[in-house]
Amino acid sequence: MMKSRHDRLPFWLLMSACALVPSTALAFFHADPPHAQGRALYADHCAVCHGAELEGAPDWRRPDADGRYPAPPHDATGHTWHHGDGMLFDYVKRGGQAVLDDMGVDFRSAMPAFGGVLSDDEIAAILAFIRSTWPPEARAFQAERTAAESAP
Repeated sequence: MMKSRHDRLPFWLLMSACALVPSTALAFFHADPPHAQGRALYADHCAVCHGAELEGAPDWRRPDADGRYPAPPHDATGHTWHHGDGMLFDYVKRGGQAVLDDMGVDFRSAMPAFGGVLSDDEIAAILAFIRSTWPPEARAFQAERTAAESAP
């Protein structure tokens, strides 16, 4: 009994799909996670002050001799996750003191401006990497803060 062309079609579809799976799977498993660029940028620009493991400077809650606070941790033990994306982005781009002055906050920040060093996309990648290290509860809280920034 001879099979019709339609009886063979599923076999060719299956073979075509199987031929695509190895290359697609290979690309998926070898692709860098979305925050990989942010991790590298963090290591190059942030880790010197905030720590390679996002642990922050020792005694980050105490001002140094000139009244500025050392770099806080960006892991879940710090307060970074208490701020929305807009504030964090602005803080990195314009520097801590500029943002705090605009907010009327009486606090001395040693955070330099990175707007002339990092592109907006690079700042966003670093923040995405930092967020990726937080537990789900901290990410959820921070997402609410981000949403509140853009609420009318």
